[in-house]
Amino acid sequence: MVSSGIIWGIGDMAAQTITHTTAKKRNDEEKERFHINWKRVAKTSLFGIGFVGPVGHLWYDWLDSFIRLRLKLHPRSFCFIAMKVALDVTIFGPMDLLLFFTYMGFTSGKSVSQVAEELRRDFIPAVILEGTMWPFVQIANFRFVPVEYQLLYVNIFCLLDSCFLSWVEQQEEALPWMDWFKSCMPADKAGSGSKPTADELEARSLMGAHEADENG
Repeated sequence: MVSSGIIWGIGDMAAQTITHTTAKKRNDEEKERFHINWKRVAKTSLFGIGFVGPVGHLWYDWLDSFIRLRLKLHPRSFCFIAMKVALDVTIFGPMDLLLFFTYMGFTSGKSVSQVAEELRRDFIPAVILEGTMWPFVQIANFRFVPVEYQLLYVNIFCLLDSCFLSWVEQQEEALPWMDWFKSCMPADKAGSGSKPTADELEARSLMGAHEADENG
């Protein structure tokens, strides 16, 4: 549990640094005043200690016992490993993401509607992106690492994962790759009541002005 807290805290510090250095709109005075937000680091570390550590241990113990004793699959066989990876990616992974974004939102003082909006923006893209990495990490984990050390192995990769999740959670707007995911989804039906963006409003204003000039 302690190792999970330390790793998630380090990941958040890295995420804060990346968020600061990659910000597009930042003046020189703000750059000089940048300091690590230790309150946020503490909250992220508590998530690692309170959820990732204890729940992760219980999850990997249960997962191994369930597949080995209930499903009667031979340990480290192809079917054994494939079933473990499938359950981990489809159950524990999304649950971890959902609780992380929700926890960080509420502990930051955000309202229910704000947290819900951020979940709609960040959750699905993060699940899809993480789904391209974790299966490969877990194949090696479930094939070569004893059960009692599987969470420790995962925590090593969680250093990168927690950095990524903290970075995503700190963004005030959708990232370019999130917009790409959304562009692949079905467009909203006409009359859905969605609000026009600032660019759309500006375009409409320019069109109106142009039409007025022509009529004049």
